[in-house]
This record gives sequence, structure tokens and C-alpha cells, in this order.
Amino acid sequence: MTQPDDVSKKREIHFSPLPSGQAARAMESLLEMGLKAEMIAPYVLSVSYQLPHHRLETLEETLVEQGFHLDNSLLQKIVRALVHYVEEVQCQNLSEPARMQKNMEIFVKVYDHHPHGDHDETPEEWREYR
Repeated sequence: MTQPDDVSKKREIHFSPLPSGQAARAMESLLEMGLKAEMIAPYVLSVSYQLPHHRLETLEETLVEQGFHLDNSLLQKIVRALVHYVEEVQCQNLSEPARMQKNMEIFVKVYDHHPHGDHDETPEEWREYR
């Protein structure tokens, strides 16, 4: 189950070197959206947000719609795809109702008392015969 601390995210957004100055303008745009953003390198922003209110994918889409160019190197594409997937799954898990643990214990007890798996009906003395 997702802990409340897990909903606070701090991610990096990497921008293309051209056009110059776009990271600073993007930081202003993110600050206007009520997010915490800071410049950690000439082309890199660090942004903090809370799931499920914001996700990196929607933030990046918003920036691209505003005309900003993200770094499209292979490494950054892979990192972005992984983060997008993880946050999507985490948001789905947050929307799931909490499962009742007492009911699950009943199934565990029933499972323990019934034969299951690969049950070998060969008598014990024949199993060692070769």
C-alpha cells in the first residue's frame, strides 16, 4: 500500500539547449502553476509536486504545449517513460479502496489446510528408489 510520504515527488525536467533560456522561462511557468521549481543546471529544473494532483507526464505535456523543448536523448526518453509508468500505477493504487485485511486472513487459513501444488502420490519408500 502506498504511504502518504510516497505522494511527494521531486523530479528533474531536462530541456534541450536550444532555444536558450527556456529552462528559466519554464521555471516561471511552473511557479505560476503553484509548484515548487528550482534551476539546478542551465538546462535542468527540479520540480516538486504531490500525487495525484500533478504527474510528471502532465507537467511535461503542459510545458511542450507552451512551446518548450524537452531533451529527447535516448536516456531521457527512457527515464521519462519509467517515471510516467510508475506514477500512473501509483495513482491507480491510490484510487483503489483499502482492502479489508481480516477477510484476507480467512483465505490464508483455508489455503494452509488444503492440499495444493504439485502433490506426489508416490509412496515415500518408492521416491528414493532409483
